Amino acid sequence: MIEQEKRTWAEIDLENIVHNYQSIRAQLPSSCRFLGVVKANAYGHGAVPVAQVLQSQGADYLAVSCLDEAMELRENGIGMPILILGHTPVEFMRTLIENDITQTVTNLAKAEEYSAELTRFGGELKIHIALDTGMSRLGFLCANDSFDSGVENVIRACRLPGLVPEGVFTHFSVSDEPGEDNERYTREQFRLFCAVIDAVQSRGGVTFKIRHCANSGAVVHYPEMALDMVRPGLLLYGYGDDSGRFSLKPCMRFVTKVTTIKLYPAGTDVSYGRRFTTERPTRMGVLGVGYADGLPRLCSNRCSFAAGDGIAPQRGSICMDLCMIDLTDRPEVKVGSEVELFGPKSSLTALSDAAHTIPYELMCAVSKRVPRVYKRF
Repeated sequence: MIEQEKRTWAEIDLENIVHNYQSIRAQLPSSCRFLGVVKANAYGHGAVPVAQVLQSQGADYLAVSCLDEAMELRENGIGMPILILGHTPVEFMRTLIENDITQTVTNLAKAEEYSAELTRFGGELKIHIALDTGMSRLGFLCANDSFDSGVENVIRACRLPGLVPEGVFTHFSVSDEPGEDNERYTREQFRLFCAVIDAVQSRGGVTFKIRHCANSGAVVHYPEMALDMVRPGLLLYGYGDDSGRFSLKPCMRFVTKVTTIKLYPAGTDVSYGRRFTTERPTRMGVLGVGYADGLPRLCSNRCSFAAGDGIAPQRGSICMDLCMIDLTDRPEVKVGSEVELFGPKSSLTALSDAAHTIPYELMCAVSKRVPRVYKRF
């Protein structure tokens, strides 16, 4: 990016992606595969650059949400295995096969629909079976009274013509949450997952090459659940390691510039809704960033950013393209100075707490109009 064109941008450190990948991989059993989650534009970091890094480092699989995301990778030279976690319409079965993309199957009806289309033109599609063990979202029902029918439905799906069952997975809902009840729930999900796999094999003779259930929370808190492959998402991007043993490094720095500085007397109302009034003579900076760039309006008057030699509080309602910060105590900050919204000096977690959300959402929310500037490795 040309320096003079900088308004608001996201700096992506690909060296830190490499560091995090290697740190996580070092904690895994040698036989365990690594699936990098690059859906949602790699949590805002850029799916293609992150996938290129993971491919060069020897990762085994990538996960995306939909066909469009998978095709973006294929069209940019990513040749490693890709798993679509969400639904793909049946009319795109040929596209999946032609591009060697693995599809998740979440119930018998979808399996039958896929099989019918594959049989029509004589294709074979590699699939992973999703089991609902307690997330109550996608996957074959298999808990409680649904165990036997769930096992039978998985067996039937795996035997359908045209479907090649490579893997099976489930998703934990509270593996990253503390507390005995959450631990009990996670361990019950894991027990049920393993029980279904065992029953599918003993009753139907169906085996899976890849069993995976360990998301970021499980990689950190339940390393024994790694099985054949892990699926770190947030960990890969430098967050979620409350154990500290991975020594992760954040990979995104969200930055803007001071565009204007104005002096206001005490009693001046600031921004939409007059939700902030100066209590003293105030040196107010205007930043070229707003909610259209990914800075949540919910953070208004509840957050601070790294500016100059310290921290500057945000003041007034965050606008679509602009917001204001109090620079009264930061005389070293001038027009054109950089302000870090989140990064090494300004906590992403503090910002997400101010927005009553989670770090995932803020990284994904950095909008397409915000250019990504990559630090290569």
